[in-house]
Amino acid sequence: MEAGISRGEALKLLREYNKESFHLQHALTVEAVMRWYARHLGYGEDEDFWGLAGLLHDLDFEQWPEEHCIKCVGLLKDAGCSDALIHAICSHGWGLTVETQPELEMEKVLFAADELTGIVFAAAKMRPSRSCTDMELSSLKKKFKDKKFAAGCDRDVIRRGAEILDWDLDRLLQDTLTAMAENEAHVRQQLSDMGLEA
Repeated sequence: MEAGISRGEALKLLREYNKESFHLQHALTVEAVMRWYARHLGYGEDEDFWGLAGLLHDLDFEQWPEEHCIKCVGLLKDAGCSDALIHAICSHGWGLTVETQPELEMEKVLFAADELTGIVFAAAKMRPSRSCTDMELSSLKKKFKDKKFAAGCDRDVIRRGAEILDWDLDRLLQDTLTAMAENEAHVRQQLSDMGLEA
């Protein structure tokens, strides 16, 4: 799949519109999770495309939260991104800000995993290790069931994501947790390289 943009160009574009370390860390985390899923679901040849969709999925959120997945269309087109990449990015806002529905498995994974990474990240911050590398599925499930915990992360979107993938919720939780744990050090290093703290 053609993205129409290199990772270096995508990172530059991301940093043009995102300054807060939290948003940059989220983008890098979702990129890493998407790359992990591409490899584990048999889409290794499209790993870069999956990763770029993850990296740029919230391109417009920091500056234009009310136009999330809408404003980004023009920004991505101007940067030379392919229609396929733009559709993938916009579809993660399905039912929230846009009616663009996830169609490809990659788009469904982005839709399902995006919100979930926020819960995993928040849960990791509460641990003595401040890491998800030692987190068990049972611990994550408790946090998921507690609606007051990381209340901004929409559980219904995560459940709907699992449904459109035809996965049980435990699989989505465990796989996303594993992907984040395996890539946590890499994400932190990238932030450090940018002069930002995790």
